[in-house]
Amino acid sequence: MSPVLSPAINIAFLLVMLGVVGGFIRLVKGPSLPDRIVALDLMTVQIVSFCGLYAIQSGQRAFVDVAIVLALVGFLATVALARFVERRQRRPDPPSPSASPADNATASARPSAPTGGRP
Repeated sequence: MSPVLSPAINIAFLLVMLGVVGGFIRLVKGPSLPDRIVALDLMTVQIVSFCGLYAIQSGQRAFVDVAIVLALVGFLATVALARFVERRQRRPDPPSPSASPADNATASARPSAPTGGRP
């Protein structure tokens, strides 16, 4: 390994680990669910880059395959969680029991969102 590449990889490892720690802090604190999803996606990307850096440092190509699979799984997880958040935000709130009968009548008269053919 060249004398420039080795310290550059070590610095990159340090920066990636700082990114993972920052993402974990946002994952724990994060005020909302979308913030936590973005933090989880950030951590996944950082771990993929960690695998790539380790593959460069060690010369083992198997870690590139691990990084590709992890990136695919992370992408699918992010898409699934984003759909979950979207459906959760579109769901109408049920009428509260303390609401007047007139409020309940107007709430039931509103058209509901299409369900896409699902019951």
